[in-house]
Amino acid sequence: MQFRHFPILALASLVAAQDSGNDTQSLNATLAGNDQLSNLTNFLSQYPSLLSALSQASEITILAPSNDAFTEFADTDTGRTISNNSDLLSALLQYHVLNGTYQASQVTNQSAFIHTLLTDETYTNVTDGQVVEAVQVGNDTVFYSGLLQNSTVTTADQNFTGGTVHIIDRVLTLPPSILEAALALNLTSLYGAVNLTDSVEAASKRNITVFAPNNEAFNSIGSALANLSSDDLQSILEYHIVENVYYSTDLANGTTLQTEDDDRDLTITTNENGTVFVNAAEVVVPNILIANGVLHIIDNVLNPSNTAAPSASATAGAPGFTGSAVSEQPFTSGQPTPTTQVNPTSEGAGPAQSTAAGSESSGLAAPRCTGGVEYAALVGAGAAAMVWGF
Repeated sequence: MQFRHFPILALASLVAAQDSGNDTQSLNATLAGNDQLSNLTNFLSQYPSLLSALSQASEITILAPSNDAFTEFADTDTGRTISNNSDLLSALLQYHVLNGTYQASQVTNQSAFIHTLLTDETYTNVTDGQVVEAVQVGNDTVFYSGLLQNSTVTTADQNFTGGTVHIIDRVLTLPPSILEAALALNLTSLYGAVNLTDSVEAASKRNITVFAPNNEAFNSIGSALANLSSDDLQSILEYHIVENVYYSTDLANGTTLQTEDDDRDLTITTNENGTVFVNAAEVVVPNILIANGVLHIIDNVLNPSNTAAPSASATAGAPGFTGSAVSEQPFTSGQPTPTTQVNPTSEGAGPAQSTAAGSESSGLAAPRCTGGVEYAALVGAGAAAMVWGF
């Protein structure tokens, strides 16, 4: 399917029929009347029921990929694959529709997590619909989707009777399953540890928050992890999973979070620089959207038997276990090698970068995305959205 070659005569006649004698501009007129959106109108013409539903909806915001965004997307393996799956295409489009009318001026440098019309449980398991992160970065209005993908608004506030349209420079990415996110973000020790245990049930629940230790966190205490039983490892992993979805904006100083396993608690601490700790581990990359909640990368493995808070002068997380580094990365033997281009801790090629929680004073690391995401990471939510595995 080539998005940019669809005929639009049928849609144009529909627009003329609906708008005849009507002084209020419809969604069809707004889209068809903008030269930057001809690919989107062509795309929507293939889904008349969805187009009709959107045209009749009120209080919505459409993040409309520009022609260039669709052209870039269509020319990737991802675009070619997704174009042959009508259900997935429909889900992706629903993810571009926000539940509520949001003018660009309402987006500030404090992140907001806005629910979309994507509620299909094949692709998401978040109450009230999957979310996007909206934040102002410099003079730009930016929306973050799955795998830290950033889409910048190029033309804002194209109003119609049911809401408004913002034209964006990149197609959004559906949030993937936790394991797919782990591979995409090079959290290979976490991926391998989960595969060695039976943590699927805890990780597949609706509305969860995952504090995901990075590879360095696992490696630094590798000697302590080497002789753990499968049950002990599973207990430690499930201590990193919290009931309910907590974005960075919810991680206030003194907040207590209840874990999925045995109702154990985690404590959030923030210092004067805005650095956020969970127990004594620092949150280094926040707000990675996953199919059933959110994932925050932390710099140490949490220990259910050591819930000490960070020192007042802490500038990094402290280990929860006593151990030393090992030569081989823990739990990675026999596991898949990541093929993604996503790296949350290095400079990316996206048009705008965000500080975590949209705050200039935040101590959280800024999310980064190269803009190139493999198909399995981009849309794997459809095949295994609610489980750790594939």
